[in-house]
Amino acid sequence: MVGGEAALEIRVLAKHGLGVREIAREVGVSRNTVRRYLREPEAGRYRGRPPQPGKLAAFEGYVVARVASAVPEQLTASVLLRELRERGYVGGYTILKDFLQRLRPVLVPEPVVRFETAPGEQMQVDWAS
Repeated sequence: MVGGEAALEIRVLAKHGLGVREIAREVGVSRNTVRRYLREPEAGRYRGRPPQPGKLAAFEGYVVARVASAVPEQLTASVLLRELRERGYVGGYTILKDFLQRLRPVLVPEPVVRFETAPGEQMQVDWAS
């Protein structure tokens, strides 16, 4: 496969009337490559594969329902993994854990209210040490 510039150069040289052999010599590729790029306008462009379903895809409905039924409690990924393995799941712990992380709401901590007094008005002692 040649780069985008070479593919463009092949098409430009062909429009200028050069033959396949001359274009191949000029660009430095085989005659068959030149023919393929002239015959197929999309030749050489990467066509990505369609996305494949993951190992967890067949069990996502069960996981969503199970997490929803456990509210307000939270099921751990290891408990769900054990349940899914009994149902035939062959994927790993990390895949399940990442999926659960997307399902669970992000907990936003409450803002800390500053406690301020005038100098010398109040004394505080830390008994922890």
